[in-house]
Amino acid sequence: MIRILVSSDPIDLAGEMARMEGDDVGAVASFCGLVRADDGVDRLELEHYPGATEAALDRIARAASERWSLQAATIIHRVGPMHPGERIVLVLAAAPHRHDALDACAYLIDRLKTDAPFWKRETRGGEARWVEARHGDAVAAARWTDPTP
Repeated sequence: MIRILVSSDPIDLAGEMARMEGDDVGAVASFCGLVRADDGVDRLELEHYPGATEAALDRIARAASERWSLQAATIIHRVGPMHPGERIVLVLAAAPHRHDALDACAYLIDRLKTDAPFWKRETRGGEARWVEARHGDAVAAARWTDPTP
């Protein structure tokens, strides 16, 4: 099962984890990203391209499901205005064994950082600026180009 959600609603971490549990699941790996207050950021606003963003996230999740033995994959990403400490993204991977769950979870977050169309604008003291892509995100995503796990 693949679940993709892009929404302005807060992320229900406990509820989403509970959705992943089942008799055939031996491990659920998770990544929950929070809005940081780096250099005085007091607000982060995310924009996306509806339809295209969900399709990109679905492609990433399907690729992970083909590469690892997954029972389920979830990607939830918030859009709209957020403040430091709020959840911005949740990635879950459920598998029979921990190695598949952990590797798939890392793949999902690394690929979504470079492959999904999101735009970030940070506000500090009333001054807003667009955030450029980070080189480190491209490096992390590139480690998954080898087709073998």
